[in-house]
Amino acid sequence: MEIFDSHTHLNDTPYAGEEAAYVANAAALGVTEMAIVGSDTELNAGAMALAARFSNLYAIVGWHPESSKDYTKAAEDLLITQLADAKTVALGEIGLDYHWDTSPREIQRRVFRRQLAIARDLHIPVSIHSRDAFEDTYDILKAAHLEDFGGIMHSFTGDGEWAQKFLDLGMYVSFSGIVSFKNAPEEHESVRLIPEDRLLVETDAPYLTPVPYRGKPNQPAYTRYVVEAVAKWREDTPEHIAAITRANAHRIFNLL
Repeated sequence: MEIFDSHTHLNDTPYAGEEAAYVANAAALGVTEMAIVGSDTELNAGAMALAARFSNLYAIVGWHPESSKDYTKAAEDLLITQLADAKTVALGEIGLDYHWDTSPREIQRRVFRRQLAIARDLHIPVSIHSRDAFEDTYDILKAAHLEDFGGIMHSFTGDGEWAQKFLDLGMYVSFSGIVSFKNAPEEHESVRLIPEDRLLVETDAPYLTPVPYRGKPNQPAYTRYVVEAVAKWREDTPEHIAAITRANAHRIFNLL
């Protein structure tokens, strides 16, 4: 079994200095590839460094909505340079977060639209963060004609109706450890209806640790348990889910 963790933060503080050990842990559970995701100047640089260091790791760089108040022309110029790197596979994670509101909502929307315009110009896919903001996220993505360059709803938490709306935009839908929780009926509903060619898995580590390690620190290796949970709810085998989600990650990230 070969698994692709399509969204993880091995560049974050909990893993500092131990990245090689976590990559080895992941390989032991069949997680052979990862997309390392940034969100600001420091974490974008960390994602790039890990992608350069490990052949099976790739970088996603962008400005998270929580950090959008710090987005500047200099930050954008650097981002565009980073997006040209051969190991950078997407722009992200970008989007809207109305839960924490650490950046004013109008700034979030402006920076989100700007990064979508960059992705469109460069024809690179985007990884989308949306928390308590599905309606505005959907409207902005639709206006940006995302179907022309592609995107992922990362760690999707919506019901089947919202899943279908994002699928209709041509998006891929990625599930994190939440799908393994017993009290996640909306995710269980959604994961059953995603077409095979649009399904992805992730850890979002160090967050959202799946069962059987819920409540403990997360790590990319645990994508294995996300795969098993997805297989359970879809009445499929882990081997098949691993194979199709890996193929889908290769497609959306242009790694074919």
